[in-house]
Amino acid sequence: MTLKGKQKSYLRSMAMTMDAIFQIGKEGIGDHFVKQLDDALEARELIKIKILKNSAEEAKEAGESLAKELNAELVQIIGRCIVLYRKSRKKPKIELPL
Repeated sequence: MTLKGKQKSYLRSMAMTMDAIFQIGKEGIGDHFVKQLDDALEARELIKIKILKNSAEEAKEAGESLAKELNAELVQIIGRCIVLYRKSRKKPKIELPL
């Protein structure tokens, strides 16, 4: 799924008030972490992840890698935070504008 500009804007506005529910530390991204993210995306559809390393470039790399691995959309990178979206396969919760 490729998000349109209006849809990304809508998701970005939703993410502004969200707290990061996951953090990527010095250990990086492991299989267990990816499984937790997959479960969270299925339950919430939109999640924010904080990168504890000091590099915005690392946040970009992690966001792109996770989006690809989870079949999700990288909605936004805000400093060291990543916002991912994936429509739930079971019961969609977020109505995106057309």
